Amino acid sequence: MNVPKSDLPRVVIIGGGFAGISLLKKLLKLPLQVVLLDRHNYHTFQPLLYQVSTSGLEPDSIAYPLRKITRTGDKAFFRMAEVTGIDPDRNLISSSIGDIAFDYLVIATGSKTNFFGNKSIEENAMWMKTVPQALNIRSLILENLEQAVITDNVDERKALLNFVLAGAGPTGVELSGAIAELKNHVVPKDYPDINVEEMNIHLLEGMDRVLPPMSENASQKAEKFLKELGVKIHLNTMVESYDGKEVVTNTNEVFKAATFIWSAGVTGAPVKGLNASAMLEKANRYQVNVFNQVNGYENIFAVGDIAVMQTEEFPKGHPMVAQPAIQQGSHLAKNFARLLKNEPLEPFQYKDKGTMATVGRNRAVVDLKKFKFGGFFAWFVWMFIHLWFLIGFRNRLVTFFNWVYNYVNYDKAARLIIRPFKNYKKNLEIEKKTS
Repeated sequence: MNVPKSDLPRVVIIGGGFAGISLLKKLLKLPLQVVLLDRHNYHTFQPLLYQVSTSGLEPDSIAYPLRKITRTGDKAFFRMAEVTGIDPDRNLISSSIGDIAFDYLVIATGSKTNFFGNKSIEENAMWMKTVPQALNIRSLILENLEQAVITDNVDERKALLNFVLAGAGPTGVELSGAIAELKNHVVPKDYPDINVEEMNIHLLEGMDRVLPPMSENASQKAEKFLKELGVKIHLNTMVESYDGKEVVTNTNEVFKAATFIWSAGVTGAPVKGLNASAMLEKANRYQVNVFNQVNGYENIFAVGDIAVMQTEEFPKGHPMVAQPAIQQGSHLAKNFARLLKNEPLEPFQYKDKGTMATVGRNRAVVDLKKFKFGGFFAWFVWMFIHLWFLIGFRNRLVTFFNWVYNYVNYDKAARLIIRPFKNYKKNLEIEKKTS
């Protein structure tokens, strides 16, 4: 892997998400050699992926080069690689670019989309965990609108203008709200040939309310906001299959849709090699103690979505969102400082700073410990918090400029089909058949 030898203890971090970056920044100040491994050369601010997919932002607004972080010190290195396995007995990691030894290992691989074993959904639905996937959704939405303008077939046009989303958690709510904003403010101007009344956005949720992780108050407000935007909500509705043309549900509803987006859940993204006792099998995540050490290992840690720290307050582990990941990464860095001084480690304590979700222009819901509110002020708080946590001054500036532009002009500035998804998908299918 061509990482210089060092007399300093080597910490290898797998994953450049919120947890990995939070840890890395603090470790740069310690007498350690730090090696960050990730299959991409950038960090993705995932809470704003939906804005890339709905033409609100370009990818470079929410992505930040990982080498810009590691270049600040001569003891930190980044390698773009796919990690394929861990050999804990030899303290060795295998990857697509070779092996690397470690003194300490931190697994921060995050989560991946959970299809709950449904192959038809996995193969045919759109999903949104990465920048390329968000761009695929953007291209497909715009391509379907272009196709709807020229088709003479009524059934085909109906399918092209049907947008179905499964999962009414924060991602599903924010994405459906953003598509509704596109329908209400952009489509009438850009596509005067389309009757916007024919464009339908369906949000499906298996439970009895939207935003199940949030308070009843937030759920009620979010549902009200979505309906005001024109989103059709289907509660107690689970998707049974999608063949690329029809969404079939457990309530015997069938939606003819050319766009079906799956946002109904995530699962851990572990790396092969650790003992079975280290895993919480159902969640596909590593079991860790209060110091973030993986069960059965003293020098292997896990932080963020991939880690399950079961406590009395959080019997199922912390929520799989950004704040626990950021806090665990920062706290683990402090424990590394204690390790170097042979001091006892301190247990992690999560400080719940609240939950929020936006539902289009001037609409959001916020749950804090003592306060729960929605509307314009909640939307303003949501906007400020997301700008604050973006990495890099340029990213904050560009995102703020885009939001101001969108707000003043009721417009989406990034509605470009740079990489047509339908041709891309067709080429992938040809490659599969010929390989």
